Amino acid sequence: MTPSDPNTPPLRRRGARMRSAVLSATVDVLTEHGLAGTTVGAVARAAGVHETSVYRRWGSREKLILEALSEQLDAAMPVPDTGRVRDDLTLYFGALARLLATQQGEALLRLSAERDDTLPDRRLDYWTERLERGAVMVRRGVERGELAPDTDPGLVIEAISGALFTRALISGAPLDERLAERLVTLALTGSLPD
Repeated sequence: MTPSDPNTPPLRRRGARMRSAVLSATVDVLTEHGLAGTTVGAVARAAGVHETSVYRRWGSREKLILEALSEQLDAAMPVPDTGRVRDDLTLYFGALARLLATQQGEALLRLSAERDDTLPDRRLDYWTERLERGAVMVRRGVERGELAPDTDPGLVIEAISGALFTRALISGAPLDERLAERLVTLALTGSLPD
């Protein structure tokens, strides 16, 4: 029997081990079954823990899903600090391109954009936090004089990520680190100081 088998008794996990198992199971269930199929019960079975433990730790399905999505994306895309904004953004968006090129990454992107009437819409908060992580790198570039003082960090990040997301969701064209590098160059060209 596997932990996802409803007849398997839950394991006794606590603390960091339980959190890790539940968040990993949440991403797996989301990837395989979408938002509609991601219930606290399904996640608890997949993680091999009691459903009450999941509710006690996260309180709601919404909080569990948002934390799992945030953790997955943030772990896959650490914010680099190489000392050069172009290198930082290329590394950061190269990691995003690699993630989006995977089945799990594509599913996570679709899920983060998918609307589900059973959940309050927290996508704006979720994406605002993700975009802010990228904007930090642009602000550092402005402070170092690599970019014009009036550069809009959010717009630079949206320009790069928007193109990657469009390619991943709509066009189906290949995603790779070279594409990320070209998009960074394109976005930064308009932000160079005079």
